[in-house]
Amino acid sequence: MTRLLIVGPQGSGKGTQGIRIAEAFGIPAISTGDVFRGAVAAGTDLGRQVKAIIEAGDLVPDELTSAIVRERLSEPDAEGGFLLDGYPRNLVQVMHLDEFLEGVDEALDAVIELDVPRDESIARIARRAAEQGRSDDTEEVIANRLAIYERETAPILDIYRTRGVVDRIDGVGTLDEITDRIIASLQARGLGRGAAA
Repeated sequence: MTRLLIVGPQGSGKGTQGIRIAEAFGIPAISTGDVFRGAVAAGTDLGRQVKAIIEAGDLVPDELTSAIVRERLSEPDAEGGFLLDGYPRNLVQVMHLDEFLEGVDEALDAVIELDVPRDESIARIARRAAEQGRSDDTEEVIANRLAIYERETAPILDIYRTRGVVDRIDGVGTLDEITDRIIASLQARGLGRGAAA
């Protein structure tokens, strides 16, 4: 059973690495964006609430985000572990996740922190925007997103550091190099031996 969280600024590659690590460990990669889309598509009560909020252009509140993630973590495929991407994104959500995990007598095994310099994140997002023709990824928008990450999400790492579960990974290099670093770091913790072979 492996319970992981991957954290990194926009452009750090955490979505891609999260999927690779989850596959290597045979656990579902659970990103809040996918969970929201799934709940909306399924037409659940929570999904309908999320749809209305997103359509209004607002951020989904912490309580609702946490409720949807709890629902997803209670599904059968997450019984053997999971990798969270994009949740918790602030201190309130850390508290919600702690309460949920304590309730089922579990805890996070490791938090993967993808360490990418700010200028590298900006360059990657700008490159991705150009490749995908995304006009919404302007330098101002990117800088604002990174500022929100630094203000709201980066502090959650301090909590997890005090628990001794953060593995800081150099997020610069080829996809394979970064994946190998993450897997080696998790194996050093005694996680997923053989699963990542």
